Amino acid sequence: MSNEEIKQLIQLVIESGIAELEVQRGDNRVRIQARGASNETFVAVPAHSPVAAVAPVHSAAAAPAPNGAPQDSTLVKSPIVGTYYDSPSPGAPPFVKVGDSVEPGHVLCIIESMKLMNEIEAEVSGTVVAKLMENGRPVEYGEALFAIRPRS
Repeated sequence: MSNEEIKQLIQLVIESGIAELEVQRGDNRVRIQARGASNETFVAVPAHSPVAAVAPVHSAAAAPAPNGAPQDSTLVKSPIVGTYYDSPSPGAPPFVKVGDSVEPGHVLCIIESMKLMNEIEAEVSGTVVAKLMENGRPVEYGEALFAIRPRS
């Protein structure tokens, strides 16, 4: 990939507000990832091998605040980019519903990324007070999935 192509990809990330973009052509691989709070984008560009160099680029894009999450709740955010699923298979009951009690390690959902199913688990004990994602919808890194009211 040429430097001009990489600059175009960076501009695409900045303008679109997406959280992450990865492009691979042969042995060359470029990954551009926007960081929510710091508004920085990092570009990884291998020279002749899969080892990457990192260069920060500032972005004006900011992540929107999730709607429907109570203020006294803890947000469960997506650790990866992928597709959100609220049940282990089509037609199966969801892992959790609003009002369910959860403990640390309780599976809340699955995020499919690169044909791998990644279980997202609760990190706190509490009650699910809001489900902030629709089944089958693409999710970005850091996007809120659930709101859990911790137990006192």
